[in-house]
Amino acid sequence: MTGFARVRKIAEDTEIVLTLKSVNHRGLDLHFHIPSALDPLENDIRGVIKAGVSRGHVQINLALVRVTVDTAGLNRALLALYIAAFREAAELYKVTDQQPDLNAALRIPGMLGTGGENDEIGEDLSKAILETVTEAVAALNAFREREGAVTAREMRQRGRNICDLVTRMDEIRANAVPAFLKRLREKLAELLHGASIDPQRLAQEAAILADRSDIAEELVRLRTHAAQLDEILAGHGEVGKRLDFLLQEMNREANTVLSKTGGLGDLGLTITELALAAKSEVDKIREQSLNLE
Repeated sequence: MTGFARVRKIAEDTEIVLTLKSVNHRGLDLHFHIPSALDPLENDIRGVIKAGVSRGHVQINLALVRVTVDTAGLNRALLALYIAAFREAAELYKVTDQQPDLNAALRIPGMLGTGGENDEIGEDLSKAILETVTEAVAALNAFREREGAVTAREMRQRGRNICDLVTRMDEIRANAVPAFLKRLREKLAELLHGASIDPQRLAQEAAILADRSDIAEELVRLRTHAAQLDEILAGHGEVGKRLDFLLQEMNREANTVLSKTGGLGDLGLTITELALAAKSEVDKIREQSLNLE
């Protein structure tokens, strides 16, 4: 599910800036962008995130910025190494007309911003970083819950739309047997060229055709599944997989309705339009369900 959180915290002489961004994903996929000095802490950070987030592609951006005035954000040890290496290379290769390029030096990763990100991270700073991660995960989930509530409302409305379509199809279905009887009489009259038709046999054949094309069970199941959709959304825990299975069943029922309404003439065309509308609602719910955890 889409989410965003940013948390800033000051610990000792360091400002911790953490940003979490999440988008939809079938599982939990974590991507870290952190200073190399935090590599030993990555597993702990991963554990905190896993404890609060179970699904989504999550991008973790973590920066440490020294806030003491005397260092001015400059990694002096790294700069000294750069200048010493430059002079050693100049002497080795007899280059006498070049001087160290300060602009190039300041572009070296770690030279600015963290004030020395290769320094060892102390216990207090490590604890503050994990606390920052915990706060960011809580803020991320709050964002995701707000987004989820909006999505769930839209999905419930589409579920109600499906129920309305089922009601209209059920009303039309009540006229199916007379329509089949009329269609069968016309077809037989055309084939028999005016010969008499046994009314009882005609009614029997019409009833058989109507039973084969009856969509009552499919409509009942489609209505039931729409009600289950509301129950799943109102429940707790992970709902994405359950919704996926339920939507497959709803789509199957709508397809069966479409396959059974070919012989109803104008009534069949109307039911077909309604069933297609129901399928469209199911597809839209499926798209929205991909953003739910």
